[in-house]
Amino acid sequence: MKKRFWSSDWFLGLVILFAFLAGSRAEFMHAMERSAYDFAMRSNDRSPGDKVAVIAIDDQSIANIGRWPWSREIHAEMIKLLSEGKPKVIGHTVFFLEPQQDAGLPFIRELSAAFQQSALLTQLPLDVDGLRGLVEEVRGQLQTLPANAPARDLLTRLAGFYDQSALPQKALDEAFRFSQLLTQAEDALNTDKKLAESLRAAGNVVLGMPYVLGEAVGKPDNALPPYVQRDLLTRSVDRVGAAQAEQLPLSTVAAIPPIAELGEPATAIGHLIDALDVDGVKRNELLALNHYGQYIPSESLMIAARSLNLGPGDIELRLGEGIALGKLNIGTDANLRMFPYFYRDRDGKPAFSVDSFYDVLKGKIPAGKYKDKIVLIGATAAGVGTQSVTPVAASMAPVLVLAHSVASILNEHFLLKPEWGAFAKLGMFAAFALYLTLLLPRLAAGPAAGVTVGLAALALGGEIFLLMGQSLWVELVAPTVMLLAGHALLTTKRFFLTEKGKEKADAESAETNRMLGLAFQGQGQLDMAFEKFRKCPLDDSIMDPLYNLALDYERKRQFNKAGAIYQYMAEHNPNFRDLQKRISRSQQMEETVMLGSGGGTNAGLGGTMMLEGDGATKPMLGRYQVEKELGKGAMGMVYLGRDPKINRVVAIKTMALSQEFEPDELVEVKERFFREAETAGRLNHPHIVTIYDAGDEHDLAYIAMEFLKGHDLARYTKKDNLLPLPTLCKLMTQAAEALDYAHGNGIVHRDIKPANLMYDPDSDAIKITDFGIARITDSSKTKTGAVLGTPSYMSPEQLSGKRVDGRSDLFSLGVMFFQLTTGELPFGGDSLATLMFKIANEPHPDILAVKPQLPPCFKNLVDRALNKDADQRYQTGAELANALRQCGQALEGANE
Repeated sequence: MKKRFWSSDWFLGLVILFAFLAGSRAEFMHAMERSAYDFAMRSNDRSPGDKVAVIAIDDQSIANIGRWPWSREIHAEMIKLLSEGKPKVIGHTVFFLEPQQDAGLPFIRELSAAFQQSALLTQLPLDVDGLRGLVEEVRGQLQTLPANAPARDLLTRLAGFYDQSALPQKALDEAFRFSQLLTQAEDALNTDKKLAESLRAAGNVVLGMPYVLGEAVGKPDNALPPYVQRDLLTRSVDRVGAAQAEQLPLSTVAAIPPIAELGEPATAIGHLIDALDVDGVKRNELLALNHYGQYIPSESLMIAARSLNLGPGDIELRLGEGIALGKLNIGTDANLRMFPYFYRDRDGKPAFSVDSFYDVLKGKIPAGKYKDKIVLIGATAAGVGTQSVTPVAASMAPVLVLAHSVASILNEHFLLKPEWGAFAKLGMFAAFALYLTLLLPRLAAGPAAGVTVGLAALALGGEIFLLMGQSLWVELVAPTVMLLAGHALLTTKRFFLTEKGKEKADAESAETNRMLGLAFQGQGQLDMAFEKFRKCPLDDSIMDPLYNLALDYERKRQFNKAGAIYQYMAEHNPNFRDLQKRISRSQQMEETVMLGSGGGTNAGLGGTMMLEGDGATKPMLGRYQVEKELGKGAMGMVYLGRDPKINRVVAIKTMALSQEFEPDELVEVKERFFREAETAGRLNHPHIVTIYDAGDEHDLAYIAMEFLKGHDLARYTKKDNLLPLPTLCKLMTQAAEALDYAHGNGIVHRDIKPANLMYDPDSDAIKITDFGIARITDSSKTKTGAVLGTPSYMSPEQLSGKRVDGRSDLFSLGVMFFQLTTGELPFGGDSLATLMFKIANEPHPDILAVKPQLPPCFKNLVDRALNKDADQRYQTGAELANALRQCGQALEGANE
């Protein structure tokens, strides 16, 4: 027998190739590539050098200095101390985004203001004792406060008062001493001023500021302050084209600058944000951001630039390629992301010199140690700041991450993804695919495994070598995974289909088949489930699954298959549960309830799916459990059903297509059925029934739709049970609006009649049902009359077989309106031919002649709606709805 091409090795190899090419962008592939990057970082032996030193705000410093956050006076002392050691650059990672105000400062200022308004300055006749008493009182208040407030012009005013009042010099001395105390207190508590003075004196401090990443769609809330704009990157070269350049680098939607008092004296300000991969690991550094068209440098880039005596004007952005910092060329990806080296610790020593903030502040470590170095200050203490996961550490403080980035820039230690890397990856895919399809099938199992392992090791080793030795990131993990997976699949195929085929059949375990059978049963594949169950030993352990499977067949009304399972079970234990009763019942039902293209069936046009008797299972239609009958429709029964997955109650309308249509028509009719059901299912209107699902089972088509309360309007067509005219006008208005919506969506009902309008008296609303059913059954050759019912509601053009549009539905609605108003049809006849002739040729009766008490608007409405010429009728449902609404208003006016 000729081997089919889809079972050949070369075809399977191609399938594997295309599957992995399509999945090479999947997240799990990227995760494995990132693992290769992390391995290279942990294995590299590069050194960051000794240019960068870290002063850590560690647990020891917080324990000795006090709870975080500290007063900015402490940061000012550190910067002043470091300046004496003459470092090249100081990089600070603490954000200074809001003024820091001591709790006592407002009280000191308030005390100063009160003192200036005191009697000492405003009341001229004041004796020495009074002045001395005031001074003592102010002193007493000052002792209860952290004290500090400016006295400014206090001495001048005191001197003027002294000249005018000729007070003794002693009183003036008391006021002068008190003024000095206030001034000293304010200076002691104004920590922002002290930090600003230290930044200005140092002249080499770079600060960081946070930004919020996002796609900017408008303009910023506020412009960046001048002290941030001075560091914007203005030199750029477009390497990718203007259209793409607008997207590079990553954009931001918000910026939070440091306060002006501290931002202005800083030598530079750069962004300090974490750019994490999807797995939460820090592997890249955003060297620049796009803030509403302005390029913002990173703090790491500005620290490196200042260490080389370069400013923003010396930095050139090469969009889509990298950044030029003086003579340093920093390679990045298209978003100006640098992949820095993360230097691992060696011999138990950290990659960077890290000293405790407290030790430096107290002089245990001399400031001269940092001469000409880049000093980075930041928190490493637990609970202060957000720690990052990096390739070399599970928890790394932001200041240490910054140290790795700065050292990578200055040492030009970073990874590049070369342009030829994509071609190398595709070439590796192609080479491995050729090996799998051409060479692997010709090798024995042992040599094939050796060659595959060797090729995989070569590919992964090549990627690691390029990462560690050449700083190039060429992604070869996906081709390697394809190689290993392809080898496993092809060898497995060989094992199962050739060399070990017989062993596989003999070794197939009963438990595996049982689990597969249960899985198939859960998916509704009952035949496959029975096939798997039959491979299990027929013992007590398999009886319950077989019994439940037979019940599922009963629910599907496949009683012949249920009976076959019961007979199979009886071979092992004929007394199992009610097995004998089930066998007898299945034999009886097999003759009467089988669905198919045969003759009379219970579930067909005239029968029912509901079974009687003890132990009868509730039948299933598709995924719906049939609960009970609701009534008989034009082509089948209507049932109350339930979707067991979401416990939703539905109405299920069935149609026995195999009985209504000839066998050669069934395929076309089914296609039309699902097409019309899909079209009707798209309708979403409060007065049109909602369709949830459609399907067919054994040539019994069904539609699952919204379960409606109430009843159809057919009961209100009799003269002794007519609806009140205001209610009728309201309901017909709803119907006209619903038809207008359907016609606007290109759907014509074709069978508008009272039986297809469901009325709920509680909500006083109607819903139109059976959209598309008339069109589905247009070509029925056997029972079209039964489906379409009497043609009393059909338009002239519909009876003549012409192409109809929405105006035909409006004619039918006009016939309904006439009947529901008067209790009579406008057209009648002894035969179908007579009725059709009258509809097509004779005028309808005058509605006022039938029911004289109606207002005149009823006649105008009916005359236009029942016009033989479609062009003279209402052209849209909205137009008819407006006319009905006016008639309803006329009735209300008449009743008043």
